[in-house]
Amino acid sequence: MRPAWLLLLSAFCFGLYPLTATADMRSFLDAVAQVETGGSANPALARGDSGRSLGPYQISWKYWKDSGVGGSYRWVTNKAYAEQVMLAYWRKHCPQALARRDYRTLARIHNGGPDGTREPKTSAYWQRVRQAMR
Repeated sequence: MRPAWLLLLSAFCFGLYPLTATADMRSFLDAVAQVETGGSANPALARGDSGRSLGPYQISWKYWKDSGVGGSYRWVTNKAYAEQVMLAYWRKHCPQALARRDYRTLARIHNGGPDGTREPKTSAYWQRVRQAMR
């Protein structure tokens, strides 16, 4: 297995990181990771949904593929890369919410997919993220 820094360097060199998470989103992203992995000692190794979701943000293969970010699905175990996947996914499915930093919408779409704001279960997810941000 290649070292994580080599994968990241390759990703930057090949232009796979066109988006950046801004400092104002840090508490939100950290809260999502906290909710997704429950404070795991090593969130990069976290597996959820019976092994169908990986990494600190529990990204599924379908989510990753839909984001359009190049690279390899297994790279979602790297927090920085996973954040790029999330940003690309939100830019595709809810660009206005991303621009407004509408964390409620972003959390619900992260959890429930493109129609996540219509899914009742994602309201409870948003409440857990919101609590983790405090």
